[in-house]
Amino acid sequence: MKSTPSNTASLSREEILKEVKRIVVKVGSGVLTSKEGLNSAVIEGLASDISSLMEKGLQVIVVSSGAIASGLKKVGISSRPQSISEQQALAAVGQPSLMMAYEEAFARYRKKVAQLLITRDDFNHRRRYLNARNTVLTLLSWGILPIFNENDTVVVDEIKFGDNDNLSAMVVNLTDAQLLINLTDIDGLFDKDPRSCPDARLIQVVERVDSRIRACANCIPGFLGTGGMASKIQAAQKAALGGVPTIIANGLKRGILTRIFSGAQEGTLFLPRTKALCSRKHWIAFTKAPKGEIIIDQGAEKAIVERGKSLLPSGIVGVRGRFGVGDAVLILNREGRRVAVGLAAYPSGDVEKIMGAKSSEIEKILGYKHDDEVIHRDNLVLMEQIEGEEETCRLRN
Repeated sequence: MKSTPSNTASLSREEILKEVKRIVVKVGSGVLTSKEGLNSAVIEGLASDISSLMEKGLQVIVVSSGAIASGLKKVGISSRPQSISEQQALAAVGQPSLMMAYEEAFARYRKKVAQLLITRDDFNHRRRYLNARNTVLTLLSWGILPIFNENDTVVVDEIKFGDNDNLSAMVVNLTDAQLLINLTDIDGLFDKDPRSCPDARLIQVVERVDSRIRACANCIPGFLGTGGMASKIQAAQKAALGGVPTIIANGLKRGILTRIFSGAQEGTLFLPRTKALCSRKHWIAFTKAPKGEIIIDQGAEKAIVERGKSLLPSGIVGVRGRFGVGDAVLILNREGRRVAVGLAAYPSGDVEKIMGAKSSEIEKILGYKHDDEVIHRDNLVLMEQIEGEEETCRLRN
């Protein structure tokens, strides 16, 4: 788990940045591409900035969009198609050009790059997740820049991250990075869309994401990419829950990364939460896609929320969906409110058989017994830990 100071609201950018040794830089399609295809000037600038940071001893990981947008130009299509097969085909055409552009740009600074194409399914499986982590850490130890992208050529709705903003937050947790920098085509989070509202004000620091911040984000849509400002805020919130700050800044500005690490007040800084989730619980909360739902009674809800207990079969009153051992499931109360998410110790069919029973009766009912708990507390994350209490966010302008 990342160490988080007890009072993050009092931290300056300089104090945050001086502790950073490993960063994830997410670069959006709006930064990397133009009407002519890939924006070679921007890629060259990023290569210069990132190489400089690497020379200073920082480890950098890139999450890059741009494959589909690059494919659009090569194929000669003017707008992003809606069908999955066409998007997959465009990604297949555009991804080689994207990686070639990175490879050529970084070669000029005597730096090597590596491509990692990944889907959510790779993150869902703990062993594959850890294998990916070991690969990245090895590349970093060799001084090679890992470049992640979602494997759009094979991805389907069931295994999509949703967008590369979401992927970047997962990569932060995967690699134990201490900072997420999300480069987009505007200067940061504004209180309204600056492209249509001249009086829009840049929000320099966000201490906590709440309804007011989400409302600001919803006013600023995306263009070439799949995620607008709302998805960037969501990624920042996920990183914050892991104890990691995020900076959303304008990737079209020359030398933006150098300026950020020199202490310039670029973009919007999202401060980390003081009580961070450990890496494993962060993975359970945000990476594992829930496969079903378990409904619990009031007594079980109180035991889980107030006393930090595991979920026993006696407190279960219903099961929805089909899931297996180790799958993530949502835990709901009788009113349908989400209480927690956790990893099941029994498949859904067996949970239906033992629900309402005592733990001592499991073996008699099923003919076997893995655990006393349907979900152990070590494999359970409360929704209040994920969402936090709704409060008015303090802003510094």
